[in-house]
Amino acid sequence: MMDDHVPGFSLTSVKRHYVDEGGHGWDHVVRVHRMAMWIAGEVGADKRIVEAAALLHDIARAREERGECRCHALEGAIMARPILVAAGFSTDQVERIGHCIAVHRFSKGIKAETLEAQVLQDADRLDALGAIAIARVFSYNGLHRIPIHDERRSPEETYRGQRTTAINHFYEKILKITPESFHTMPARQIAEKRHRFVQTFLDHFHKEWTGEDLNQMTTRD
Repeated sequence: MMDDHVPGFSLTSVKRHYVDEGGHGWDHVVRVHRMAMWIAGEVGADKRIVEAAALLHDIARAREERGECRCHALEGAIMARPILVAAGFSTDQVERIGHCIAVHRFSKGIKAETLEAQVLQDADRLDALGAIAIARVFSYNGLHRIPIHDERRSPEETYRGQRTTAINHFYEKILKITPESFHTMPARQIAEKRHRFVQTFLDHFHKEWTGEDLNQMTTRD
């Protein structure tokens, strides 16, 4: 649970930028914030920088979805600046927070130059693994009318967005978020558990889809 004024600006003014389009709504921000603050405490990162960056990291996501910008991370860093200045953050803090937001998309391959940026990257990517990540995938696919599974369609080699099937998406992107790709040890430890959970889910899914689980059942005389 977060206060209405964290960390110096009104969350009401921030929430209006977030639209629930199947995975990146305010609930995602709350989870990333919680995880980022925990990791920051474990590794000694500046919590004020991490907190502001976590709350603002997807502020431009809706604009990207509407085709108004090419990269919500870079656009978000720009949008965050006047909010942070108005909230009393120093020039140095604004730059540090902006960097965190600009590089939080690990898939873009932009290096996180600070510990705080690494913490945000890790926290954001942890929300793409585990039980909630599975729910997010199916929520997005349902919203955009993308099939759950199609045996005739193999996962694509290169990820080009969540557009084939829900199950393919796990192989095209989710399972490629490996524990060793995280920056911090606390995040890696959480990632290992969540990565295994996704693998277990997929194993059960395929057995149920093909009926293999029925073949493993024994019948009574």
